[in-house]
Amino acid sequence: MSAPAQSPLAIVDAEPLPRQEEVLTEAALAFVAELHRLFTPRRDELLSRRAERRAEIARTSTLDFLPETAAIRADDSWKVAPAPDALNDRRVEITGPTDRKMTINALNSGAKVWLADFEDASAPTWENVVLGQLNLADAYERRIDFTDDRSGKSYSLKDAGELATVVMRPRGWHLDERHLQFEGQPVPGALVDFGLYFFHNAKRLIELGKGPYFYLPKTESYLEARLWNDIFVFAQDYVGIPQGTVRATVLIETITAAYEMEEILYELRDHASGLNAGRWDYLFSIVKNFRDGGSKFVLPDRNLVTMTAPFMRAYTELLVRTCHKRGAHAIGGMAAFIPSRKDAEVNKVAFEKVKNDKDREAGDGFDGSWVAHPDLVPIAMKSFDAVLGEKPNQKDRLREDVKVAPGDLIAIDSLDAKPTYDGLVNAVQVGIRYIEAWLRGLGAVAIFNLMEDAATAEISRSQIWQWINAGVVFENGQTATADLAREVAAGELAAIRAEIGEEAFEAGKWQQAHDLLLQVSLDADYADFLTLPAYEQLR
Repeated sequence: MSAPAQSPLAIVDAEPLPRQEEVLTEAALAFVAELHRLFTPRRDELLSRRAERRAEIARTSTLDFLPETAAIRADDSWKVAPAPDALNDRRVEITGPTDRKMTINALNSGAKVWLADFEDASAPTWENVVLGQLNLADAYERRIDFTDDRSGKSYSLKDAGELATVVMRPRGWHLDERHLQFEGQPVPGALVDFGLYFFHNAKRLIELGKGPYFYLPKTESYLEARLWNDIFVFAQDYVGIPQGTVRATVLIETITAAYEMEEILYELRDHASGLNAGRWDYLFSIVKNFRDGGSKFVLPDRNLVTMTAPFMRAYTELLVRTCHKRGAHAIGGMAAFIPSRKDAEVNKVAFEKVKNDKDREAGDGFDGSWVAHPDLVPIAMKSFDAVLGEKPNQKDRLREDVKVAPGDLIAIDSLDAKPTYDGLVNAVQVGIRYIEAWLRGLGAVAIFNLMEDAATAEISRSQIWQWINAGVVFENGQTATADLAREVAAGELAAIRAEIGEEAFEAGKWQQAHDLLLQVSLDADYADFLTLPAYEQLR
């Protein structure tokens, strides 16, 4: 492998970090620069195409399977590449950011897979971007440990055979990395995260009997999957590993992607390993795309939209059928509960809900599912063990009984639930608390016994925006208005101040979080992603 002596990338407005030279080598930055030169123009075109697609949905208030790709859907002969041994059994996956403690705990958790997250569970501070890469490399080299300053507890890795397989999630296509620039322009965060990880670890992972495996977030079309496939082909040639070594699981977490599942697998077929059903971002995408569609697209409180809602059931059943038809893994949704150390009754109720959720997914044909906390791994494992037994997956369950019409996926009004005033209060509470933590560099945050990430804030602010713009009348007779949202937000800010005390309040970013939530919830011009204006304030 040859690389130019000097990378054309500039590190901009970033304080030096300990050991950053191990990540930001000239050779690694040269690789990222080459990815940027070759693929960012196509990324930019695809972002423009998203806007055109959104305008078309605003005009028609409908979606359908694509007529131009009907032949791909009708052709039963193609399958995705067989799963490598390290990804054949994915019955429980744990998710979380790549800080040092989480890296050790996730690898040790007993889950089959760890989604090592540079996306929604990680606020993209320069420190998180660079040191997260360092933590993964240290884990693969078995030179990672951690001692908690407060408790004095030490953490270290178990034996290699007991560790979860890492599937790394880079940032979505819409986010740039302002600290790495090419001729004054920022490099897409996705290319930074993927490029640094792949360059440093692809060969190392092969030596460990695994490989460079990825989760691809926020995908909106098969053309975006095609871009990733072309990146994989280039990257494998660049570092000199066999084509097909990369494996990618695509999150079907946008409503447009739900209509293109087969096409997405087809584009990635030499590198695809599965699809995943991600709930909060999916609901956020429905609100975003159908926000002009009138009352029939108004979602109730987020906690009332369970996976058994008819339109969500259509989405998950179609995902399982699509994956198994094409030989891919179908991975279920998140169990976000965080066990309470103080309240055994809360735990009992929540564990029962998690069990029921995972029992349903395993029964529906999913090959695995997500949890957010190590204590939930045994619960989810038991659900899938009961169905799978010794089998690594159930891809042989083709679910040919599933029939989903285009309208089923957007039949929001099939759900017999309405927005409530308490739902508005919860959206404001969770939105402010999450954004405040994000602005301090935390992407995975425990709020009211749930592990929340950026998708949580997106659905929270989207629902506030939607309810106000739809003139929703709550069960208490109050109408959703900007003034009501401001009143609730002011009350929550005062409650937080009283709860944590003046000193802690002033030391945090509470007012900033309050203002940002109201900005993205009340602006007539709906921001495509909350994280775009939030990133401008992230320091």
